Amino acid sequence: MDQGWLVEFFHQHSNLMVFVNVLLQQLGLPVPAVPTMMLNASQATGMGQLAVLLLAAVAASLIADLVWYQAGKSFGYKVLKFLCKMSINPGSCVNQTEARFMRWGVWSLVVGKFIPGFSTVAPPVAGALGMPRASFMLASAIGAALWAGVALLAGFALQAQIGIALAFLSMHGIRIIAVFVGLLLCWLAWKFWQKKRFEKLASIPHFSPAELADTIKRNSMPRIIDLRSPALIAETGVIPHATVSEMKQVGLAANGWPQHEMVVTICACPGDAAAVHAAHTLRQLGFQDVRPFAGGFDAWRELAIQHPDLLIKA
Repeated sequence: MDQGWLVEFFHQHSNLMVFVNVLLQQLGLPVPAVPTMMLNASQATGMGQLAVLLLAAVAASLIADLVWYQAGKSFGYKVLKFLCKMSINPGSCVNQTEARFMRWGVWSLVVGKFIPGFSTVAPPVAGALGMPRASFMLASAIGAALWAGVALLAGFALQAQIGIALAFLSMHGIRIIAVFVGLLLCWLAWKFWQKKRFEKLASIPHFSPAELADTIKRNSMPRIIDLRSPALIAETGVIPHATVSEMKQVGLAANGWPQHEMVVTICACPGDAAAVHAAHTLRQLGFQDVRPFAGGFDAWRELAIQHPDLLIKA
C-alpha cells in the first residue's frame, strides 16, 4: 500500500489536527498529542510552517487551560475531585497535585506540561487558589510553547525516521492496530485490577455519619485524623480537635496515642481513598479500631449543618 495518502493527509490538515488534538488532550481526554505534533512537524518544509503549528498548539492549550482555570475558580475543589476520579491513584491525586503547585508555584504550570496528567489538574488548582489570571495565562503560554516546541522540533529533526515509520505503518497497519488493541486491553485489565484491589481495601468497617451524630450526643468523640490539604482546609473549614496530617505522615500523627482507642480518618478524595489507605497503615502499626469516615468530608460538612460545632470557618 502506498503511504502517500498518509503524507498528503497530514500535509493538508496539519494545523487543524494539532489544534484539535492538543485541545482534547489538555481538556483531559486520553488522546496523545505529542505523536500528532511530531508527525505533522515531520511534513513541514520550513520554520514558517513549524511556527504556525506552534501557534495552533499553544492556542489550543491556552483555551483548555482557561476552561479548567475558570472551573476551579468558580467551583473550587469539586472540579479537582472530579478530575481525580479518573486518576489511577485518586487517594493521593488531590493532595499531591496541590502540594506540587504550592511547592513549585507559577513554575508548576510551566513544568507541568511535561508531566502526564498534571497538565490537566494544575489549572483548576490555580483557579481554586486564586492565582491572578494574567500570571496564569503567561505561565501557561510559556509552558505550552516549551512543551509543543520540543515535540515539533523533534518531529522536524526526525523527518527521515518518521517517513520510514509511516511507510511501515502503511504496509503493516492491520498488525499494528492489532498490537495497539492488545495493549489497550491489557491497560483496561490493569485498571480493572486496580479498582478491584481498592474495593477490597475499602471493605473495612467505616465510621458513618449516624455513628458520628451518636457520639456527639454522648460527648465521646473519637480521635480524628484530617487528611485534607492545608489550602483545602483554609477554603472549606477546620474540623475541631482533628489532627491534620499527610497520608505518608499518618503514623507520626498518631504517635503516642493509645492503640485501643478509636481513630477516624477523613479525606476529601474520591471513594474515601486516602482515608482508607491511612486506616490500613494505622492498623499495621498496631491500632485496633481505625475507621475511614464514610462519605468523606462532603458527608462531614452535611452533618455540620445540623451540628455547627463540627466545622469552624478557617
